[in-house]
Amino acid sequence: MSGQDDTLADGSPLFAAVGDNTIDEYVGVESRSYVGGNALNVAVQLRRLGHACRYSGAIGADTAGARVRTALEAQGVRTDGLVTLPGHTSVSRIRVDPTGDRTFEFEDFAVTADYVPDERELAALARCAVVHIGMLPAAGDVRRRLYGSGPIVSQDCAVSAGFDHLDVAFCSAGEDEGRARAYAEEAVRGGARLAVVTCGAAGSLAYDGRDWWRTPAEPVTVVDTTGAGDSYIAGFLAARATGADVAQAMRAGARTAARTCAHVGAWPQDAVPAD
Repeated sequence: MSGQDDTLADGSPLFAAVGDNTIDEYVGVESRSYVGGNALNVAVQLRRLGHACRYSGAIGADTAGARVRTALEAQGVRTDGLVTLPGHTSVSRIRVDPTGDRTFEFEDFAVTADYVPDERELAALARCAVVHIGMLPAAGDVRRRLYGSGPIVSQDCAVSAGFDHLDVAFCSAGEDEGRARAYAEEAVRGGARLAVVTCGAAGSLAYDGRDWWRTPAEPVTVVDTTGAGDSYIAGFLAARATGADVAQAMRAGARTAARTCAHVGAWPQDAVPAD
């Protein structure tokens, strides 16, 4: 991890991620689990890239929730915005077949589906330079509250709906470039200032209503693609927020995603036997 720890003049972190966390359980020919979740993965990857990052989300008062908090703190992510709600921590089940292919079989969002940032947390997010939204049922309201108040606002539109009040809409379209271009155009029509669409092994493209950008995927021997899209987002935002143009940020996203594909889980961590 880099020694860099970017903060703003008032001590607020440069980045924030708000939304889901989960325990990713690998079953089938594998039986182990990892801490993950769209928003949490982005927060951890930003921190691993050397930037101060705040995470806002919910866990249950259970062993899994304690595991999520411990993992975030071990990675150096700020957990002031992590709250405990009645219920259990989210779990996702990923089935691994004998060929090594991985398929999301089950997702229980649990208390993450009940999480809404309160006024105090929204004020803390507004002091950050970049706020990324993962899976968050209240995403539309959070976008409206934060957009234009200071932070660059981005969202993973594969897990939270809506393109309005977004500086950057991150989308995913498989390897179909025609579908990716249509998705980017839809996002910009819907209000996003910039749409970035990842296309797996086919790379990524971006569109701002006038210009198009295209970047290939980084070559890598794929071990596991879980969290690769979240890693791309983190790499892109880290580069963009520190002065990179769109093309440079896309290349940074591709590099970060490739590193994630080279190991099991969304980021390097010790596995725990799946329940």
